[in-house]
Parts: sequence; structure tokens; C-alpha cells
Amino acid sequence: MRQIVFIALLVHFLAYTNPLTAQKTNEISKVWVSDNGDGTYTNPVLYADYSDPDAIRVNDDFYLVASSFNCVPGLPVLHSRDLVNWKLIGYALQKLPPFEVFDKVQHGGGVWAPCIRSHNNEFYIYFPDPDFGIYRVKAKNPAGPWSEPLLVQPGKGLIDPSPFWDEDGKAYLVYALAGSRAGVKSVILISRMSTEGNKLIGNSVMLIDGHKNHPTIEGPKIYKRNGWYYIFAPAGGVAPGWQMVMRSRNIFGPYEDKIVMAQGKTDINGPHQGAWVDTKTGEHWFLNFQDLGAYGRVVHLNPMKWVNDWPVIGVDTDGDGTGEPVRTFKKPNVGKTYPRMTPAESDEFNGYEPGLQWQWHANYQNSWGYSSGNLGFFRLNCISRPAEAVNLWGISNLMLQKFPAPEFTATTRLTFDARFDGEEVGLVVMGLDYGAVSLVRNNAKLEIKSVVCKQADKSGQEEVTEIKPIADATVYLRVQVRNGADCTFGYSSDGNAFTRIGKSFKAREGKWIGAKVGLFALRNGVINDAGSADIDWFRIENQ
Repeated sequence: MRQIVFIALLVHFLAYTNPLTAQKTNEISKVWVSDNGDGTYTNPVLYADYSDPDAIRVNDDFYLVASSFNCVPGLPVLHSRDLVNWKLIGYALQKLPPFEVFDKVQHGGGVWAPCIRSHNNEFYIYFPDPDFGIYRVKAKNPAGPWSEPLLVQPGKGLIDPSPFWDEDGKAYLVYALAGSRAGVKSVILISRMSTEGNKLIGNSVMLIDGHKNHPTIEGPKIYKRNGWYYIFAPAGGVAPGWQMVMRSRNIFGPYEDKIVMAQGKTDINGPHQGAWVDTKTGEHWFLNFQDLGAYGRVVHLNPMKWVNDWPVIGVDTDGDGTGEPVRTFKKPNVGKTYPRMTPAESDEFNGYEPGLQWQWHANYQNSWGYSSGNLGFFRLNCISRPAEAVNLWGISNLMLQKFPAPEFTATTRLTFDARFDGEEVGLVVMGLDYGAVSLVRNNAKLEIKSVVCKQADKSGQEEVTEIKPIADATVYLRVQVRNGADCTFGYSSDGNAFTRIGKSFKAREGKWIGAKVGLFALRNGVINDAGSADIDWFRIENQ
């Protein structure tokens, strides 16, 4: 009997400590589930800003990585068994290098389009920082821990790396150039790489100049099939573009090219950069993103087939070899049926770590906030506003998560321990424009305030849309996001009756990321102690 009890306890413990099994206990989204429960799915499979997705299959498991830019932790890693139901299992970067740079917010910098591969029983992720070069991290387990980032190739404007190890053991790296940094774009390059994958060798070779037929070509992913080398690469721009594929019998070319997926008559713009994966049952699929403005670049899953050694992505209704993206389709045949899964959204803050969905705008500092363990809340400290910050755009200690659906309500319960005038804690929808509702201490009394800031990235000033006294230090703050990213704020003292405050505003995307929702705690001036807010919970629900 003791042995049975011990085994049961061990299984229970592992279920909560192993990232790949712990996901079974997570709450399913209340606002967007792609799996329709009838053998079909509806795109997007991830209605959140997991831009520039790349993915691989290892045995029965699929792993996906995405851009994270300046958000920390960075390089999200997601796991699925069927390509429809995904869970966020960790991050490959706990801090962004160079640390002294990313200890402060660097909008639009950091991790651009990464690429994940499995090689020699290890997982490799190559990712670019357009200002510093191409980095590599590796791990035995995709849930981590990951190695410290290694700078494989320094340089400005190097983006979208894709490593490749050929059958003869030789290694290569395909990549593109960012015009904003390199002064050159719309070309795809390849370089030889050491077999260890830790440095490039010799000069690069241009594989295509896309200026004439495929402008702004970028995001290359290299594969090999039936003796052909294939490079999948989007072109034409993020929102209006198309998916192109190049092929050659020689890795250095020359390559012929073909458009294999475009928007066509659908309402799915793009469709942009992604990854080809197969199933053990012999099916082929393509994960790509669609730009939805304030909602970010969401992830779609499209069927793929091979015709005359060319891929056709989506549904080719007119038989011209160029597919169109699907909205609803039959789920992949992976040999089994798996339960619904979604990335975490709500957080009760009852553990030793906040949920994986939370990211900061710069490298995390211990003073910003911390879990309380068994006390059941997350403590946010009122950190001094930088002297140069004219609004929240210049603030690093924003604790945010992605928009999870076209419509949702985010509500938080918090207790504000304000010790000095000028201290403030609030709920914010952050982007190029932002809106917030907050508690602030003025003249030793609490007030509740609503603000809107237009063109925050261009030093726009906050407009106080409403301010009134409030007696309670424990409050519920809420934002309702409606289709089209229209946001309305409210507050409550009991969690039942909410009072609208301020005026609605339309959320906008950030710098290369979608709008985000979350929390902040700030103060004016520097002192050797400060007030704080204890965040009891944060919940994403239907309207």
C-alpha cells in the first residue's frame, strides 16, 4: 500500500513540475480555442502575437518558436502533439544580450525571427538581433534549460537565420538582410558554417535578388527533399505579401522560384513567413502568420501537398499551383486524438513563479516585483520613473501579456499600499497608443484615474480623461476589448458592480509587436523605500 501511495504522489509531483505534463493541468482559454471538438479546427490556431513562427517535429512532438523582440523573457517555446492545440512551455532566453543595452526598454530591437532545429540529439535555436548579429542557443530539452547565447556572426542588419546540416555533414546558414540596418534588403544569402554550428566560414553567396519579382523577400527557411534544396521565403511585405518557394539541385543555386500561397479571394491577408512540418502519418502542413494590427501577427495552420516536387500550401481551387489559406479545415492526422490546450492567460498568482504568459519590456530586475509563494499574490513595487520618460513608452517595468482573442475582458484584483504621494499602480493596454486605469496617491489620499496617450512612441502626452477620489485600497480594475481593438476601462470595489471610467480608445500595435495588456507600478522621485501593489489575480474572460 505504501508503495502505491508513493507512486501516486510521485506522478502527481511530476505532473506539476515537468513542463510537458504540467500543461495538462492548465486552464483552457475562455476566449479562443481553435480546436472545434468535431475533428476540425478554425484559424488562427494561436490567436496571439507569436510572430515569425518556426516549428519542427521530433517523433510525436511539435515545437514552435517565435519572435519576441524586446520582451523578456524572450524566445518563447511552445509544444503541441497535433499542430492545433498548443501550450507555452518556456523561454530560451531569460535575459537579452547585450545585457547593459536591454536592461532598458529597446522597442523593436532584440529577438527577430528565430529558427529551431534538432541536430545530434540537441535542440538549436538561431535568432537574429538586427543591431548585433546572429546568435545561437541550444538545449537537450526544449523546455529548457537553454545555453547562454553565443554570437555566431556579428554584424548589423543580419536577420532571419536558418541553419542546415546536409547528409555529407557540411553545415550552412541561410539568412536575409534588414534594410533599416544594413541599407540593403530583398536578397537571400547563404554561408558555409562550421559543423558545430558556432561560426560562419568564408564569404556569403547571394541566392536570389528579389527586387524585381519578390520585393522585401525575407524569412528564409531551408529544407531538403528528394534531392532538391528548398528555401521557403515570404515576399511582398507583411500584410499584402505572398509565400514563395525556391528550389535547386545545388545548395548554392541557381534557384528557380514559384509562388505557392497567396491571399487570393480569401479575407486572410499575407499570408506570411512560417514553417513546413510533416506528421508521422505522411501529411504535410505549414504554420505561418497573419498580420492583424493591434492583435499582432497570429499563427495559422494550412494544409500542404507536393505536386511535381513543388509544395502547394492551402487549397488550390483553380489548379494553378498557388494555394489560398484556409479558415476552417480538418485537423491533422497524427494517429491519435489529443485534448484541447491553449497558452496560459489568467493567473491566480498562487505559485512560486508568475505564469509563463507574462513578459517585461526589458531585462527583469529583482526590485520590480516578485511572487509571494504561498501568500497568494504577486508583489509589484512602485519603481521610480526614469527622468527621460515622458509617458509609459519609456518604462521598462511593465508586466504584460499578449492579446489572446478578438474580444475579451481582463480583470485584476489588487491591494495598493501607497506610502508616498505620486505612487501609482494600474491596468494598461500598451502600444503605440495606450490607455490605462490606475490608483494614484495625491495629498495623502487615493484617486482613481483614467488616461489615454496617443502616439506614445513619439513622446505623446497623457490625457487624463477622468479622475475621482476613491476610499478603497483594494480594487478591481477591468478593461473590455471588443472586436476591432476598442477598449473600455472600469473599476469596482466589490468585483460585482463595475463603474466605467474615462473614454474608450482604440488599441494600436507596438513596435513590431501586437498590443499588450497588463500591469504597472510607478512613483515619482527616488527614495530608499516605496509603496507597492499586491496583485491577487488577473483573469481573462468572455465579455
